[in-house]
Amino acid sequence: MTDAPLTGAPVTDAPPAPRRTALDALHRALGATMTDFAGWEMPLRYGSERDEHTAVRTRAGLFDLSHMGEITLTGPEAGAALDRALVGHLSALAVGRARYTMICDAEGGILDDLIVYRLAEQEFLVVANAGNAQVVLDALTERAAGLDAAVRDDRDAYALIAVQGPASPAILHELTDADLDGLKYYAGLPGTVAGVQALIARTGYTGEDGFELFVAPHDAERLWRALSEAGAPAGLVPCGLSCRDTLRLEAGMPLYGHELTRATTPFDAGLGRVVKFDKPGDFVGRAALEEAARRAETDPPRVLVGLVAAGRRVPRAGYAVVGADGAVIGEVTSGAPSPTLGKPIAIAYVDAAHAAPGTPGVAVDIRGTHEPYEVVALPFYKRR
Repeated sequence: MTDAPLTGAPVTDAPPAPRRTALDALHRALGATMTDFAGWEMPLRYGSERDEHTAVRTRAGLFDLSHMGEITLTGPEAGAALDRALVGHLSALAVGRARYTMICDAEGGILDDLIVYRLAEQEFLVVANAGNAQVVLDALTERAAGLDAAVRDDRDAYALIAVQGPASPAILHELTDADLDGLKYYAGLPGTVAGVQALIARTGYTGEDGFELFVAPHDAERLWRALSEAGAPAGLVPCGLSCRDTLRLEAGMPLYGHELTRATTPFDAGLGRVVKFDKPGDFVGRAALEEAARRAETDPPRVLVGLVAAGRRVPRAGYAVVGADGAVIGEVTSGAPSPTLGKPIAIAYVDAAHAAPGTPGVAVDIRGTHEPYEVVALPFYKRR
């Protein structure tokens, strides 16, 4: 027997309303098509997805990434806490540098992929995917227990704006006296951009050169407008999540929930290099990941590969990949038309025996029709 409300009013478990970034009103004023993404109202596109994609590849694009989840670790043992919690060796990270890494569960499954910035000797900034931010925060808090390190939820402390594309250094140069020329890929430095205090990071998710700017939310609109004005002569345009997805897909960058899940280990995803077994001390998932590494050597799991269409039909996540005999040999994890290649492309996990570039007879089952696809090495696109 279950309890029933005495008033007769319906009981609902309606999800909370999506959150809005500090730039929400500006996006709407620009005519953006908005969408609910990981609990946030985010711009999907402003006009043509293809035009936005092409602008980033050839000129520059401006993105609101304020939905990402920022978590700060401070204290004498902050580095040791991250070494215990994550698969990477973060205590060895130099101040001012960033590293791509992952957080796994005890079975080696990926909880999220992350970028960690070392801001000072005893301060690190962890950037998680929006949909996983609470999971990462909870795991870091639990795994830092007993160490002289504090874990702080800073999701409301930052807005994140990215300017990406070959023209992005010149655009940013107009607005800052920070040493952009000396700023290496996967590095960050504090500076002032258009009069706004920012962490200027040379990172991104597009396959192009570019910067991600962490600022206070109340400064976000001022910075966006300044970048838009400075970038207008170079052809900079605002860009939404749709073209961000096709850009990362062409660059062969994994997306959590597609290529990366709790059912996959870093070794399954071909990213075993991020796991540092030689770092001091134990870390969560170590034993399971050691077994996954051995298995990858002796009995390779399905391999993440690129697929390029011979025709025009677009594969989607979950579609089966089949061999010459029609047997299922894998599954598509991401697929979309590629504006740069002019053809549909996909990332897929396929059996190791069919993973070599040029493997004959590979197709994708698209609504019952086996559409031929060429197996290629990732990435599909690499900037010169």
